[in-house]
Amino acid sequence: MGNQNSESEILLDGDDDTLSSLEEKELENLTGPVNMSTSAQLVAPAVVVKGTLSITASELYFEVDEDEASFKTIDPKILTYTEGLHGKWLFTEIRAVFSRRYLLQNTALEIFMANRTAVMFNFPDAGTVKKVVQCLPRVGVGTNFGLPQTRRISQASPKQLYKASNMTQRWQRREISNFEYLIFLNTISGRTYNDLNQYPVFPWVITNYDTEDLDLTLPSNYRDLSKPIGALNPKRAAFFNDRYESWEDDQVPKFHYGTHYSTSSFTQMWLLRIEPFTTMFLNFQGGKFDHADRTFSSVSRAWRNCQRDTSDVKELTPEFYYLPEMFVNANNYSLGVMEDGTVVSDVELPPWAKTPEEFVRINRLALESEFVSCQLHQWIDLIFGYKQQGPEATRSLNVFYYLTYEGTINLSSITDPMLREAVEAQIRSFGQTPCQLLIEPHPPRSSAMQVSPLMFTEQMQQDVIMVLKFPSNSPVAHVAANTQPGLAAPAIITVTANRLFAVNKWHGLAGHQGSSVQDQQYQLPVEIDPLIASNVGTHRRQITDLLDQSIHIHSQCFIITADNRFILLCGFWDKSFRVYSTDSGKLTQIVFGHRDVVTCLARSESYIGGDCYVLSGSRDATLLLWYWNGKHSSIGENPGTEFVTPRAILTGHDCEVTCASVCAELGLVISGCREGPCLIHSMNGDLLRTLEGPGGCVQPRLIQSSTEGHAVVYYDKGHFCFFSINGKLLGHMEVEENIRAMLLSRDGQYLLTGGDGGVLSVWQVHNLKQMFTYPGCDAGIRSMAMSNDQRCIITGMASGSIVLFYNDFNRWHHEYQTRY
Repeated sequence: MGNQNSESEILLDGDDDTLSSLEEKELENLTGPVNMSTSAQLVAPAVVVKGTLSITASELYFEVDEDEASFKTIDPKILTYTEGLHGKWLFTEIRAVFSRRYLLQNTALEIFMANRTAVMFNFPDAGTVKKVVQCLPRVGVGTNFGLPQTRRISQASPKQLYKASNMTQRWQRREISNFEYLIFLNTISGRTYNDLNQYPVFPWVITNYDTEDLDLTLPSNYRDLSKPIGALNPKRAAFFNDRYESWEDDQVPKFHYGTHYSTSSFTQMWLLRIEPFTTMFLNFQGGKFDHADRTFSSVSRAWRNCQRDTSDVKELTPEFYYLPEMFVNANNYSLGVMEDGTVVSDVELPPWAKTPEEFVRINRLALESEFVSCQLHQWIDLIFGYKQQGPEATRSLNVFYYLTYEGTINLSSITDPMLREAVEAQIRSFGQTPCQLLIEPHPPRSSAMQVSPLMFTEQMQQDVIMVLKFPSNSPVAHVAANTQPGLAAPAIITVTANRLFAVNKWHGLAGHQGSSVQDQQYQLPVEIDPLIASNVGTHRRQITDLLDQSIHIHSQCFIITADNRFILLCGFWDKSFRVYSTDSGKLTQIVFGHRDVVTCLARSESYIGGDCYVLSGSRDATLLLWYWNGKHSSIGENPGTEFVTPRAILTGHDCEVTCASVCAELGLVISGCREGPCLIHSMNGDLLRTLEGPGGCVQPRLIQSSTEGHAVVYYDKGHFCFFSINGKLLGHMEVEENIRAMLLSRDGQYLLTGGDGGVLSVWQVHNLKQMFTYPGCDAGIRSMAMSNDQRCIITGMASGSIVLFYNDFNRWHHEYQTRY
């Protein structure tokens, strides 16, 4: 154990990342000669192809070898789904580099891009992998896991990554969900969407697929996560145990299960109805669908088989928790007739789920429930942890065929090509166990009660915390709350319609975790900006540059950067948007790019270092996507350059863009124009979807999107629509008042709205049901923000004040309601 610790310390201390001949900044501007070239295989979901990988000082290229005999036999349909056959990737787009296994050998790399795609390569040997990493940019495994962005981290083993990252603590403290944590464990243990033999694995959590109603407060509806799928049914567990005990074979070690919980063919079976899996499945099966009785036709039947059949111990894939489309036979394939006469088409859902969307929502609710939270660490022990191998695996009835484990075979030592091919084929068909991440029990998650005891007391239940009136009576057109821990100056920044801004210090809610001693002495959560209060330094707070006369100032004319140091403002007559320092009020950058007045701005969530995407929409009917460089506090890659270019140009609207939202996590932009449908673009600028609302929904005014892939659009005259990210209209409602501001909770489950009537309301998104209205205010609500911990909602009022409301989304959560 001591040994392991020192390994992780080495990872975090020194760094052999110094570039010998060139400074990194010089590297950025060089294209030109090839620094390294090697033979490699592109590992894609449908095929693995040989070719050449070349690396210059700023780009990565892959060129498939089309003359190779095996390439000529590949079905062209399969190739249309394979990206990167003639690939080029810019260093500036690379976000993470992970070491990977291919066929149980540590000879591969997976490279993650800014546009949310990833590409995987397998190399001749581990030495080549190391050389390739040295030639790639120094990004580590990205910024999400609290690890330094070094090349050494990119070469770290899964065990080292697990130990050095902060994600387990974040999961225990409930800063991330069970879903996010499982995705993290899958990612660092080598599971990937690029190799169907190592597809991410998720647990079954619900056991009841037969009743009309599903009570998520009943323990009996949940699976026992301390046992592998094969050990849940005692009768079948005895069968597997007997097989293990009576196994006698000198060549093959004992095992409980001859099949795995995750294989390439199982992944294709679950996802059969959506591309590219349909094409891959047909290719795999010689152009025909499988026998109807073996097709995934019903959730209930699949669960029953996993409990009874001695050759079925499948777990699930992550899609069961986020992708309703996987249950729908949208292309009307004829999937055959079962022996009992049932025609197989859409997947038959349990009676308690009327639609695929509802099934996914409830399955996800179950995954995030207290029942699962308090025993998920035991399932992690089985799949990724100390019960994965050795005596603990035997005790837990968790031993699989020996060729599914890493370290059981060294392919490079097999000199006979025929034999090597046979062993590779076996590894492919048997499935692969994830890399082991820890050899001691995984710690449990803290209970909701431990994490925020205040949640269950009366202490914070008053609705209105405070009202702060500014000397100017101009409406508060924009409010931003960057209050995350670790910020040098957490603040609530307000901007009025006459462009007077205020940097109001945030002290946090009294008695709340994370508020320091001096904060607690100051009793109110927000302290007015002294320059505004004293009226002396207002020249440092007034933006005087002239806007176009036709512009009506509204919340989406402004962006505040995540560090509270800059305001971006649009609407200028010269078709620019501009950047101002919140400290001095001085103009720091003017950005040109549109052919008409810029009418709205939006920014993505920020990465470590303050980098984020900025989106500008204009009367010229286009949107431009820009990169905000946190280090240099300006738009554009290179500071000081007069002319900056956008990352992408988004077209498709035919009139003035009025509202937009950009989500870096999903790599998507949603936008609306003065009249007409909303559009979804990728961050490369590809138009993906049109969001068509029902009649009356023609003038989108506000858009909010969640990282869970839902969008809420508010249209003129009181209409709200709720869409899935794939363009399906999931709900519509009408309200009486004119809404001016709305926000989604971080998990996308709740919507906050406010408007001219001065009433702040909370809605549950999935059924658009009103949960709560706060006491009405004496003026209209013009803008809205929420503190980082989601405990405080701040509304900007038409009367020139802000009102702070106490919020607790758990109040409406099905598991906690009884405690309030």
